[in-house]
Amino acid sequence: SQIALGKRVVVDWDVGYVNVNRDNTVMRRAIGVNGALPIPPVFVTKGDTLILNVANSLDKSTSVHAHGLFQKGTSYLDGPAMVTQCGIPPGHSFTYEYAIDQPGTYWLHGHDNHENSDGFRTPFVVYDRHSPFDYDEDILLSFEDWYKEEFAERAKITLDPAFSFPPPHGFGHGLINGINGNYTEPIYFHPGKTYRLRLVNMGTLRWFQFTLPGHHMRVIEMDGIDIEPQVVEGLDMAPGQRFSVLVTAHDSVEFNYRYNATMYASFVPVTTGLEPRTYFGDIIYREGAPLKRHSGGSSQTWFADDVDMHSLDREPALPVDRSIRLILGNNPYSTGQHLDHISNITYSPPKVPSLYTALTMGELAMTPEVYGPQTHAVVLKHQEVVELTIHNPNDMPHPLHLHGHAFQVIEYGLSESTFPIPDKFKNTPTRRFTGAPAKRDTMSIPMFQYIKVRFRADNPGVWFLHCHLDIHFIMGMAMTFVEAPDVLQKMQTVPPQMLEHCKAQGIHTWGNAAGNDGYNFGGLPDPPRIVPRPQGGRNPA
Repeated sequence: SQIALGKRVVVDWDVGYVNVNRDNTVMRRAIGVNGALPIPPVFVTKGDTLILNVANSLDKSTSVHAHGLFQKGTSYLDGPAMVTQCGIPPGHSFTYEYAIDQPGTYWLHGHDNHENSDGFRTPFVVYDRHSPFDYDEDILLSFEDWYKEEFAERAKITLDPAFSFPPPHGFGHGLINGINGNYTEPIYFHPGKTYRLRLVNMGTLRWFQFTLPGHHMRVIEMDGIDIEPQVVEGLDMAPGQRFSVLVTAHDSVEFNYRYNATMYASFVPVTTGLEPRTYFGDIIYREGAPLKRHSGGSSQTWFADDVDMHSLDREPALPVDRSIRLILGNNPYSTGQHLDHISNITYSPPKVPSLYTALTMGELAMTPEVYGPQTHAVVLKHQEVVELTIHNPNDMPHPLHLHGHAFQVIEYGLSESTFPIPDKFKNTPTRRFTGAPAKRDTMSIPMFQYIKVRFRADNPGVWFLHCHLDIHFIMGMAMTFVEAPDVLQKMQTVPPQMLEHCKAQGIHTWGNAAGNDGYNFGGLPDPPRIVPRPQGGRNPA
């Protein structure tokens, strides 16, 4: 239930299993809240406090991440299990208390055991009492991909060496506002009114392209950050990304219209009726009015491009103090598995949440080694400006999400690669920001390209960077930024209940990644080794 108590918004969630047929195709077990799925969106206003009471009725631990909230001063509430907390054990409860100071479009989702993929996700909207944009009404559209199998089954056929790699492609269905996209409720437009459409891709593997033929869309927000309005014809949303657009209704009620939402993955071959899938939603001006016909979609549709956008706050590009180069990949490993990695390190969780290591290791917390060999920890100095150059020399895109920050979008270009890049990509142009670069927290890195992004390390804490394709996350495409642990130790204390949740599961709450003193990593498994590829192999991350 959701009860507004002045500036305190209380939301009670009992997280448990539900049996649902979300796609009008298959009844399956999923993860819902209060016995239902989809989970109702959460709405608050800047300046409110959200009290999110979470009871765990699952048979495994759970946690919640507020995707896009920076959690300044409260990194222990960020949510990713074994990064900033131990999961909430079965039969236990926890209250996430968020002080809301970022207006924009976000979402809440599970961040333990990949429960996001099984339905534990919902939009989260923060209204602005003094919005810089004028509009009459807010309309929310959430997008999801949905599969007949639970995530654990899909992960097994990807990670179990007994199965061939890569596994066969799965063809899911698209959900809009929680149900099969062909059955979503219509949107009603009134002549002359301006609408803010908030669009959220909560999917785990597929992108959504959104167009609204016959109307102009002005992009005003990306990932919770206001931008200078820009007219576009379409939006291309990777998993984790959000947009807001303003649309002004026509003066005439002569026709009704339709929006198009195409769910696709560029790395999956086109398969008639399965890939891609296109969904249509009605825009009603007048009940019974004829549908305005438009020509089919064009490959020349002008989609929003973040490197061409400009931040509304006009913050200039930050001057770089430190440059970090990262390369995304996938390789066979000594475990017999094909695993994803960032610069040859495949992520595996430590035995102590990395935040707790940062808080309990004193001066040693400034050394990346104490966080273990597979967290890929990079220690940042307080207030330094970091430029990440992330190369993706692979035949699929990767949406990378950074917790605790938003990136300035600086540049795209042709990736470096030790493998031959297909000819059709070799003329990829370098595209660089102009003016005040746009900011966002989830960057989609196209196949065979690199990105440059910048952020200031002004938020002491431990922040996860990971691919938001959940199957790549579980395969190891993740790393950890440990930000100003010397400052962090003086300003943050973990709530005792969170420590009790660790103890209830036999998880240490102090020490290095192994739960030991100093550099004693006894008890940690040896990291797997990359196995050389056969001559002429390629890198299909």
